[in-house]
Amino acid sequence: MTIKKNINKLIFLFLSSHLIVWTLIPTITNINLPLDTIEALAWGSNLDWGFNKHPPLSAAAVEVFFQFFGNQDWAYYLLSQIFIIVAFVSVFKLANEFFNDTKLAFFSILLLEGIYFFNYTSPEFNVNIAQLPFWSLSILFTWRCIKDDKAIDFALLGIFMGLGFLSKYLFFYLILGIKFLFLYLIVKKKIKSLKYLITGPVALIIILPHLFWLLENNFVTITYGLQRTEPEENFFYHIIYPLIFIIKQLGVLLPFFLMGYFLLKRLKIKKVIISEKIIFLLFTFVLPVLLMVTTSVVFGAKIRTMWMTPFYLLAGVMFIEIFKRNLNLKKLKKFYLVFLLFFLFSPTLYAIVSLTNDYKRTDYPGEEIARLVQNKWDDNFKNEIKIVIGDEWFAGNLSYHLESRPRWFIELNNNSENLKMNEGVIYTGNPKILKNVCPGVYGTIKPVGYCMIGQR
Repeated sequence: MTIKKNINKLIFLFLSSHLIVWTLIPTITNINLPLDTIEALAWGSNLDWGFNKHPPLSAAAVEVFFQFFGNQDWAYYLLSQIFIIVAFVSVFKLANEFFNDTKLAFFSILLLEGIYFFNYTSPEFNVNIAQLPFWSLSILFTWRCIKDDKAIDFALLGIFMGLGFLSKYLFFYLILGIKFLFLYLIVKKKIKSLKYLITGPVALIIILPHLFWLLENNFVTITYGLQRTEPEENFFYHIIYPLIFIIKQLGVLLPFFLMGYFLLKRLKIKKVIISEKIIFLLFTFVLPVLLMVTTSVVFGAKIRTMWMTPFYLLAGVMFIEIFKRNLNLKKLKKFYLVFLLFFLFSPTLYAIVSLTNDYKRTDYPGEEIARLVQNKWDDNFKNEIKIVIGDEWFAGNLSYHLESRPRWFIELNNNSENLKMNEGVIYTGNPKILKNVCPGVYGTIKPVGYCMIGQR
């Protein structure tokens, strides 16, 4: 009981330290929120069931926070860390049920500090971060479905899978892994339980509004995703892109393997028994990763490194499961030292880069520009700014920083009939073009032009 209490204290210390450090460091060192966070906030100002690039959950999450905290940058760094902590706790619960050993479960999440997706890149709340809690919760409840066979667990799994898909479409790779696992178990164990049929319909109900939105908007997000992968017909790219992808992933995982090395008595893999647990990990961890590699091979697609953010949440669990008979749990000083070095190194490096590296998005004077725009508006118009139109960065920053929290549109399209030109609109864009066509007050703050239309 004493060991368990001590482990629980250490878990709390680790998670709270992670949350505090990675909320404070970017808050102190960054002038502006990162690109993806501003993008999500822009979408959040004009909530819909989807946007030009991604499904809606990340936008909904930041908008909830905006309603409570407004344009306080620290809140969105905190939001990102909350999502990560929930994912870590879910992985810990899974590992604890997996190993029936709190200590082993603890090491399963400590090892994740060796993957920079969960620290160095974590301040930028985006669709990759938004997946994390639903990815880990889906895996946790998949395990509980298999072990306990309770209808409520299958229903909850469907909810988490649906929410995960609404975070980012790549969540589908995990869904495939889980469905293949269920199919394997049904065939292998000749399961006849109807409870396995619950998950799919529940998930479908969750994502159905977004599917209708996709139909109404010509599958714009799918088009964007295909463009981002840059599929190539040249056979050369079917080899080089997967190779580059694998090399980059090994680089990402190098600190993780280094931390793991100091957990071992010696670097020797004893015979791995293909147990129920290994099979579970093969379907929920290894298979989604392999599907990503396969996508790159088959389509010649360029897989972005950051897209793998949620895929490695089970890396610690897999490591412990493979090496558990070779773990050196009595002499952990070296491991804790290496862990501490990585834990301190990442935020230190982030702070140094943030303070010394010029011309970053987080150096953009978004608040100052919004103040200048607001002053010019107040000099010319008597009503408030209700709409900003333009790209997610320049117009999105205005939407976030302006006092009136105007709704953002990338362009008018079908919304023009709802727009009264005198109700408070700012167009952002190419200054040379706007200057010639602006029917209101024109201004420029390099490199962007502003066209203001309001009530005089």
